[in-house]
Amino acid sequence: MHSPYPAPIPAEMLLLAYRSGIFPMADRRDDPEVFWVEPRQRAILPLERFHLSRSLRKAIRQDRFTVTLDRDFAAVIAACAQPRTDHPESWISDRIMASYRQLHELGHAHSIECWDGEELVGGLYGVAFDRVFCGESMFSRRTNASKVALGWLVALMRRAGYRLLDCQFMTEHLQSLGAVEIEQKQYLEGLARAFGDPAMSLLDAYAALLREAEADHSSSGKLIAQSLTHTS
Repeated sequence: MHSPYPAPIPAEMLLLAYRSGIFPMADRRDDPEVFWVEPRQRAILPLERFHLSRSLRKAIRQDRFTVTLDRDFAAVIAACAQPRTDHPESWISDRIMASYRQLHELGHAHSIECWDGEELVGGLYGVAFDRVFCGESMFSRRTNASKVALGWLVALMRRAGYRLLDCQFMTEHLQSLGAVEIEQKQYLEGLARAFGDPAMSLLDAYAALLREAEADHSSSGKLIAQSLTHTS
């Protein structure tokens, strides 16, 4: 008897696609099929060029949100898949969600969550391999929540020794944070330069940050804001 739901995309196929500069999308939430995308123009966010505005620096420094890593990956991807005013149909289908949840269980997909008390109010998720993080989607239910999540991601990537943050498609939101557009050929060259293991995993970088904050009798937000200010 066949399952009524299509099988997730195999993890090894997904990782091969990402290493080749390709990623999947769907036409709608209930679409059982995916199509593979290789943009001619690719948006990336150079880690040293992250733009930390005064309001964002204040939100991070004051720990306006409790920020976690991989606390609730399933909730983040589900929130990212919700219809939006400007995008009533989500490209994150049920099959894509199942595929990335599987990739998360294998340690190759991560989420950053922003919490207001016990309420999830923003976050992002993406795929990690070598020294590359491919951001897939983000959401925000509070002012600056998704930007805070991205700021934390940049800081953790720097600490862990990552080299390339892929944003896929350019938006005004990403451009305001320092993202730039490059040719796909340049992106593939960047992938090649980022080959190899990082100094530490994102999880280890997150744990190290919390330990450092505790040892300094400081807050994690202050350390994040300080690290981003040094090269912003």
